[in-house]
Amino acid sequence: MGKYNKIAVIYGSDSSEWEVACRSGEFVASRIDGNQYDVYEIFARFGKWQLVAMKKKDAMRVPFPEGARPEIDKTDFSVKVYGEKVKFDFAYIMQHGVPGENGLMQGYFEMIGVPFSTCSAFVSAVAFDKFVCKSYLRDVDFVKCAPDVFVRNGMDPEDVAGKVAAKLSFPVFVKPTNAGSSFGISKVTKAEDIPVAINFAFSEGPMAIIEQGISGREMTCAAYSDSEGVKALPVIEIVTDNDYFDYDAKYNGSSKELCPAPIDESVSDHIKEVTVKIYSLLGCKGLVRIDYILSDDGLYFLEVNTIPGMTSASLVPKMVRTAGIDITDFLTGIIENS
Repeated sequence: MGKYNKIAVIYGSDSSEWEVACRSGEFVASRIDGNQYDVYEIFARFGKWQLVAMKKKDAMRVPFPEGARPEIDKTDFSVKVYGEKVKFDFAYIMQHGVPGENGLMQGYFEMIGVPFSTCSAFVSAVAFDKFVCKSYLRDVDFVKCAPDVFVRNGMDPEDVAGKVAAKLSFPVFVKPTNAGSSFGISKVTKAEDIPVAINFAFSEGPMAIIEQGISGREMTCAAYSDSEGVKALPVIEIVTDNDYFDYDAKYNGSSKELCPAPIDESVSDHIKEVTVKIYSLLGCKGLVRIDYILSDDGLYFLEVNTIPGMTSASLVPKMVRTAGIDITDFLTGIIENS
């Protein structure tokens, strides 16, 4: 018998990633143990939270048609279904981007006292901002960080371009500090293209980071915590046909994810060890994926994903399968150890 009974899987988001979040949330909801939990799917976008479907223990999934979806009562995180009030006792957050990854959703659950699957509100906010998260890791001795330049909306793009040319080597990557799925990212090879790339990044938010490109192989590794402590899953190498691992490569089949990564066992163990160290240093909880560039001169940190993609084709499910873990058992572990 587990700690929880009624699991609410929250998906959708207020960001450009909302459709990906829906696919991730639907996958997670379908894989949660239906013999152990009642599972409720909630679509949440721009403050409107509605019950999309429900599946009671050992029963069929019951979808609710658009226009007839019960509204979630945010005062106590409950819903009225067929005249019965259902109060959820655990939230599995699958919102990529805002408000699921930047700490807002976590803050809500912390205030009303409902347990949830992810990092705390504070850790989520730190990890979501690429510049802030790198600032936490700049002085550690177990992973490298590429040189960068920070820019906020309102700064003169031409001045920033000059600073980039003086401090960094091209190519550089211009990224929104608070977006995922490669939205708003540009690869830039000359200083005169920096202002356009900055404005493109600002389409996702008011801050951006301009990061020196590092030549190497892209690696990713996930960590999670259970009753025995923090554990790492198998490392994946990402090989893309595109110029870099952009949205098309991630979601439209223009890449290969090699799991386990074809690297020496000692290198794989090192990446796993670094992943566990970053997870522990930041104070993460639940499932987290961390991306890297493996270069000739060492391992470079790219970013932390506190709510990694969880579709059937996503990276973490591949890691779980390679580790020989049943995905339903894995999700039960995340729920029961959160």
